[in-house]
Amino acid sequence: MGKTVVLKGELRSSEDITLEGRVDGPITCENAAVVLAPTAIVTGSIIARDITVFGRIAGQLVATERVTIRRDAEVTGQVVSKRFVLDDDALFNGRVKPQHLDAVLGIARYEQRKRDAAATAST
Repeated sequence: MGKTVVLKGELRSSEDITLEGRVDGPITCENAAVVLAPTAIVTGSIIARDITVFGRIAGQLVATERVTIRRDAEVTGQVVSKRFVLDDDALFNGRVKPQHLDAVLGIARYEQRKRDAAATAST
């Protein structure tokens, strides 16, 4: 997604994605990677296999493999992942909870099913 793209709502992908613009809402890319470019601004949770942040995010990061917060990135929120990498000069304000990965994924999947059911019921 390009630098000028603004998405308000839910983003789902089954393949790797790189975001350069703004996303206000949850991002689900459970079996692939999400990269937030330096220009990216995300407000909402991200669920992915790998998450790499160069930009800014306020929300929960859930990765089945690794979360990497690169130099000059800004992250506010909880990180739940098997592995966590925080580069020098990155800004991180939150908590890291690797032991809660299975529980958090279960809750996220349940909430996704509820959103899907509500969307189906309203159409």
